[in-house]
Amino acid sequence: MYESKSAEVDHKDLRCRFRHGVLEFPVHHMRGGTSTGVVIWEPLVPSDEKLRAELLRHLMGVPQTGQAPGNRQISGLGRGPATSNKVFLADIEHTPGGRRIVSTLAQLASGHGEIDWSVNCGNMSAALPLWAVDSGMIEPPASGVCEIEIHNTNTGVITISRMFREEDGRFSLAEIPGVLGAFPKVDLFLQSPVGNKTGALLPTGAVVDIVEGHEVSCVNVAVPMVIVKASSFGKTAHEPIADLESDTAFMAELRKVWVAAGLKMQLRRRDGVLMTRAEIERSETIPKACIVGAPSDGGNVSVRYFTPQTGHASMAVSGGCCLAAACLLPGSVANQVASAVAALSTEYSDIEVSIENPAGKLDATVTAKRVGERIEIEAAAYRRSTQVLMRGHVPLYGASAGLIEALRLMGAIR
Repeated sequence: MYESKSAEVDHKDLRCRFRHGVLEFPVHHMRGGTSTGVVIWEPLVPSDEKLRAELLRHLMGVPQTGQAPGNRQISGLGRGPATSNKVFLADIEHTPGGRRIVSTLAQLASGHGEIDWSVNCGNMSAALPLWAVDSGMIEPPASGVCEIEIHNTNTGVITISRMFREEDGRFSLAEIPGVLGAFPKVDLFLQSPVGNKTGALLPTGAVVDIVEGHEVSCVNVAVPMVIVKASSFGKTAHEPIADLESDTAFMAELRKVWVAAGLKMQLRRRDGVLMTRAEIERSETIPKACIVGAPSDGGNVSVRYFTPQTGHASMAVSGGCCLAAACLLPGSVANQVASAVAALSTEYSDIEVSIENPAGKLDATVTAKRVGERIEIEAAAYRRSTQVLMRGHVPLYGASAGLIEALRLMGAIR
């Protein structure tokens, strides 16, 4: 029988099964922040890369091979945009401080079967502590603070999640921009978030670079991001995302900038090899890109964010943490347009930055200090909400004999 790091827990509901002759795979379909996706128990996933990819494509309804432009993913749990095409492989490991979640993010796309394993997702990370509790992996306190550490293998970043359980057993609720209603509240604290993909706060070594004729700041806090003044493109960073995406000249110019900046940042694949121009051009995850402008509704800065292939309906929290940090960086593009951002001292302090985006405001907190002309960043924090959309088994009508046999040999089928 298969044993995992959390084998002492009864996980019979998390095992595969056959029903009407069809293999069915257990999933939690969840929302974390403004993203949706699937969380699955990692020990049930084959280690073979081809079989692992086949499984994820079945679950999300993307093509196993080739291209499928305009695919609406009606045969899977994906919903089209990158923000709803995420799969977390998760398990529990024991540390001296107790149990923690180990997570690996797979980013899929609707129109092709390539899977990007290069980054984490700050929004969907909010779903992980609720998944661990809901699946019986971690027993929360009867009431009070429920703190769970999350180790992301894509980036190596450690995040501390905090939820609060009421006396009646329910979790405290929160409302966030871009989500209708109040749902379980999750506060997430990114530990040592600088340089997770490039090894440096400023991957190019400069606060400002000239890329394709535009002033840009390339910053790596939680995620590598290319930040450009909206005015450089004749924009304001207050436009509806749909209007920006329909402006083909703007999108083409922005694409030239983030591809060239990505090369200048020396971004690497998960295996450590430098990404080629072609790989950056088709990347669904890095570098992130945004245009920034002056705030107009009480925030510190306004943004329109790209993932990078498509515009974001609100603001990714990982990107929000990066932009907030950039607003504190003297001379950066973000710092130039930001308004009323608190000054750093020579001791670590929490600086709050409010980021206006199409869905409202994203408030991020950066723990940082000034060291001469530099800044040092210790942590970044943000608040999200989460919910279980559905838990159960997904029939894999087209599962290959190889996938079924691998799961059978693992003891993953009950």
